[in-house]
Amino acid sequence: MQGGDSSGSSQGGALEPKVRLLQPADLPGAMRLKESANWNQTQQDWERLLKFEPEGCFGLMQDGVLAASATALTYGKDLAWIGMVLTLPEYRKRGFGRLLMIRALEFLESRGVAQVALDATDMGYSLYESLGFVTETVVERWERPANQGSVAGSPGEPWQYDSALDRPAFGADRAAFLRSLAQQEATSIPGDAYAMGRPGSKAAYFGPCVSRSAANARRLLRWFLSRHAGETVFWDLLTDNPQSVALAEEHGFRPVRRLRRMVRNVCANQTPRKPAYSTAYAIAGFECG
Repeated sequence: MQGGDSSGSSQGGALEPKVRLLQPADLPGAMRLKESANWNQTQQDWERLLKFEPEGCFGLMQDGVLAASATALTYGKDLAWIGMVLTLPEYRKRGFGRLLMIRALEFLESRGVAQVALDATDMGYSLYESLGFVTETVVERWERPANQGSVAGSPGEPWQYDSALDRPAFGADRAAFLRSLAQQEATSIPGDAYAMGRPGSKAAYFGPCVSRSAANARRLLRWFLSRHAGETVFWDLLTDNPQSVALAEEHGFRPVRRLRRMVRNVCANQTPRKPAYSTAYAIAGFECG
């Protein structure tokens, strides 16, 4: 049953892991999970997930602590994104990730979502493959060290959601989620491009960025870099767009992580999305696509 706790006793009398919905009071534990993996998300990123999908954020309690988590964010009926699949090191190899993934997939099936996607680390790949996910493309994290110097750049106009620009690149309507991200850093070149950024616990984060031309993607990247001179910057890009790779190399970024973007079709009567990755220059984050 969605929304309730899952707990009880095993045949040996030991308590089974307890899965429940995450609450704001769990944020310290959620941050501990994130830090255990050395990820870049902030508390505000966790709060955003809880706000947008309170029924899709799950935690597994063990020994009175938040031992593992998984989140499932829906974008209408077209797409859902699974993220923040984390387990504290001392609780790994106990099947907690599988329990949480099954609960998340049950939730998404109840919502009638056509397709589920996620960005898989090497550690999680075999689990996701066993649950029916297949690789769609590759996403890489590129890092620009803080000592790369300053870059001159100018903003476009205030950001406004453009469905004709963003939806083909992502494959679903994420207007509400983008409006939340845009409260931090965002700019647009009307009709052609937009870019956003936000702080991270390890580095400033560039993304999402969608552009119909490499020239305007370059302009927006330089806008962001000019605002973060002297800071380390992370940029998660899709290797299906070689122009984003070229821009990253041009501006002193280097690849530091490689993940598989994986998808799983859920509802047979829904048509899976077909994103146009040629216009996607930066994703919004591993936890949200």
